[in-house]
Amino acid sequence: MIRFFNGKVLSMNGSMDITDGEVWTDGDRISYVGPAKQERPVFDREIDLKGDLIMPGFKNAHAHSAMTFVRSFADDLPLQRWLFDKIFPLEARLTPDDVYDLTRLAILEYLAGGITSAFDMYYKREAFAQASLDCGYRMVLCGALSAGDDWSVGDSDCEKFNSMGPLISYIPGIHAEYTASTDLLAYMKGLIGRTGKPFYAHNSETRSEVAECIERHGLTPTALFEEFGLFENGGGGFHCVHMTEADLEIFSRRGLWVVNCPGSNAKLASGVAPITEMQSLGINLALGTDGPASNNALNMFREMYLAIVLQKLQFRDAAVGDAAEVLRMACSGGAGAMGLEADCLAPGRLADLVVIDLDQPNMYPVHNTVKNLVYSGSNTNVRLTMVGGKVLYENGEFFVGDKPEEIYRRAQISADRLTKD
Repeated sequence: MIRFFNGKVLSMNGSMDITDGEVWTDGDRISYVGPAKQERPVFDREIDLKGDLIMPGFKNAHAHSAMTFVRSFADDLPLQRWLFDKIFPLEARLTPDDVYDLTRLAILEYLAGGITSAFDMYYKREAFAQASLDCGYRMVLCGALSAGDDWSVGDSDCEKFNSMGPLISYIPGIHAEYTASTDLLAYMKGLIGRTGKPFYAHNSETRSEVAECIERHGLTPTALFEEFGLFENGGGGFHCVHMTEADLEIFSRRGLWVVNCPGSNAKLASGVAPITEMQSLGINLALGTDGPASNNALNMFREMYLAIVLQKLQFRDAAVGDAAEVLRMACSGGAGAMGLEADCLAPGRLADLVVIDLDQPNMYPVHNTVKNLVYSGSNTNVRLTMVGGKVLYENGEFFVGDKPEEIYRRAQISADRLTKD
């Protein structure tokens, strides 16, 4: 058992109020949240927060973690050229060892930024899962089927990765409508029917994606997925930038999740998702970074800032947006999209949490700590990151097995080999 005491607590259990108190963990779950108690059990460790803030960890609700190998390699190109001319050819060279080493590099970045889990869509999933397990890190895998794949792996992956223990889980999905076929969509309908699982895909990221889908099928991607019955068990979409009113109605009625990726969408000039309108319709919202090739950082502080300021710019109204709701998207929202019991600090919830160092220049003066986190927070404020009740990062030191220098070295070897002519 671990006790965090003498600190500020942002539980996100209902309100976004910050209170004085402490948090106890027992195994991989939270056992107590509240004021200090005179009578308490014997703890394995007691951590004096010294006035710092403890809160649920950030959840990166859309990522391609192993794409660290093309960080800053193919920048400043439009999405379709970037994807088909630069990224796909290099990804064809990936080996399981590459994905293992490159994923561990991403995990270090996640931990240093207070991100306790990621919803990842990528290849060589066994290697990806093993890297996560070896680091003690929580990952939700999203299916990434395309038209040319062996579709039967959808069934086997769902069974395999949902039986690997509490740190690994799997949700069915396809890469996108434009890399799918109607036969694949029919298969996915059967898969979610057999498993009772939700469905996710890249959705309406660019205007051309939507226009070409309408040209092929007479429907937007959202409407096409709905026609095939893919949202019967819930789920959602990544990006969702260019949505029609009918698309938004489907998301609202079905209780689907929109995972907003403002950094990637801005860098690729894809557009700004209508988050303010989505909020008015009660659509569930989460935040993701997308991959480190299109962002290029795996940094939720930056995503929160962009999520809110781009809405202000879009509406040309500085009053648009609520910092507290953006913070909730980054923490609780991601847990909801990923199906994790880690949306708040409460007894029985997963002990996936972060300690924020408030004794830093960017946190002063103290007027509104929640707004400070969104508008001026950074990774330098992350003092400690816990996943499944285990401290994996504390005061600049990682506890993931290998030393970070070794992880950096191996990742560089993979990147050099994959990107050479």
